[in-house]
Amino acid sequence: MGTLIPFIMQFRAVRLPEIVLFRAVEYDVVMINRFYKLQNLVTLKKVLVIFGPRQVGKTTLVESYLNGLNSKRVRYITGEDYGVLDYFEGPYLKKLEEFVAGYDMLIIDEAQKIPNIGNSLKLIVDRIKTVEIIVTGSASFELAGQIGEPLTGRKRTIILYPIAQIELIKSLNKSELKAQLEDFLIFGSYPEVINAGHNLTTKRRVLEELLSSYLLKDVLELENVKSSSLLWDLLRLLAFQVGSEVSHNELANKLGINKKTVARYLGLLEKAFVLHKVRGFSLNLRKEITRKNKYFFLDNGIRNALIGNLNKIEMRNDIGQLWENFLFMERLKKRHYLEIYGNAYFWRTWDRKKIDLIEERDGKLFGYEFKWGSKLPKAPKVWLETYPNASYTVINQDNYLDFII
Repeated sequence: MGTLIPFIMQFRAVRLPEIVLFRAVEYDVVMINRFYKLQNLVTLKKVLVIFGPRQVGKTTLVESYLNGLNSKRVRYITGEDYGVLDYFEGPYLKKLEEFVAGYDMLIIDEAQKIPNIGNSLKLIVDRIKTVEIIVTGSASFELAGQIGEPLTGRKRTIILYPIAQIELIKSLNKSELKAQLEDFLIFGSYPEVINAGHNLTTKRRVLEELLSSYLLKDVLELENVKSSSLLWDLLRLLAFQVGSEVSHNELANKLGINKKTVARYLGLLEKAFVLHKVRGFSLNLRKEITRKNKYFFLDNGIRNALIGNLNKIEMRNDIGQLWENFLFMERLKKRHYLEIYGNAYFWRTWDRKKIDLIEERDGKLFGYEFKWGSKLPKAPKVWLETYPNASYTVINQDNYLDFII
C-alpha cells in the first residue's frame, strides 16, 4: 500500500478549506475542495448553521467563501470574543440592530460560546430581515439546546465531516485514492492529518492533539460528567468492538457503573460526533437480533489512536474492523452530502448469519457485506428467503470506490 504524498509546508492553504497534496509521479500541487459551496446555501430569512466535529474545517470553509465575496459588507465575529457578548444579552432588538447596522452579512464562528444565541438569531431573522447569517458550531449547539427550538423553520443545517473520499475524487483519480487507502484506514481523514503527508510523526502528533484537546471538549464543558476517565475507558472498550454488537450491560459491568449511565454517555458521544450508532434490522422475526447496537467511530484515525495502534496493516489483526468502520463512515458521508435519504442498519440472526449494512431507501432494501479480501461470499439463504426483493452486494477492494464516491 502506498502512503499519502509528501506535503511541503510553504504550500499549505491557511485560509482556505482545500487540502494540499502532491501527486505521486508528477509532483504537482493538488487542491482538494470541500463538498459544500456556501454561495449556493446562504439566503435571507434563514440562518445557515455549519455543524460538525471540531477541527474538520468549518472555519476555513467560511473563510474561503468570504475570499470570494466582493461587494457585500460582512461582520465576522467569534463567540470567543467577550467584547461582543453584551449585544446578545436579553436579547434586545435595539442592540442587535445597532450591531448589524450597515452590514449585509453576519458571520459568527464558535457561536455556541454566546449565551442565548438562538433567541438572538431568531430576532434578527424575524425583525431585521436584511442580513444574511452564517454560524458555525461544534457539538455544544445540540448539547446545550441553544438553537433547535428558537430557530425552527428559520435555519438550514449542514454537517461537515472529516475529509470524504467523495471530496477527494474531484482532484485525485481512483488509482491515486487506492494508493493512499492504507493511510485512510490507519490515520483517518481529518484535514490536518491528511496535510501531514508522509510525515508519520506529525500524523501521530495531530491525532494525539485531537484526542487530548478536542475530542471530548464539548461533553466535558457542558455535561455533568463525573469522571472523564470513564469516558475514555468506554471509548477504548468500543474501539475494540467496532463491527460487533455492543451490550450495555457488559459495558456497565466492565466499567463498574450502571447501565443507565452507560446509555447516557453513549448518547453524549454520539452528539459530540465521536461515535455513530447503528441499530439491527428486523421485521420482528424471532430469529433476527435487534436489541443490541453497533457503534462506529467517526474517524478511523481517532479509533486507532485511542487504542495506541497506528501500525501498518501487515502488522495488525484488526483489518476487518478498520475496513468496516472506514466503509460505513464514508458511505454515511456520501449519503449525507448527496442527500440520499434512507435508514441504515445491520442485520444478524441468532445462528450468526449476518450482513454488515442494510440500507432502507424508498421502500426497498439494499444489503452490503464488507470484505477486505477478494472472496465474494453468497448472500445468507435466510436473508434471501425472508427478503426476496432485497439486493445483496459484497464491497471489497475492487469495487469500494464506486460504493463511497
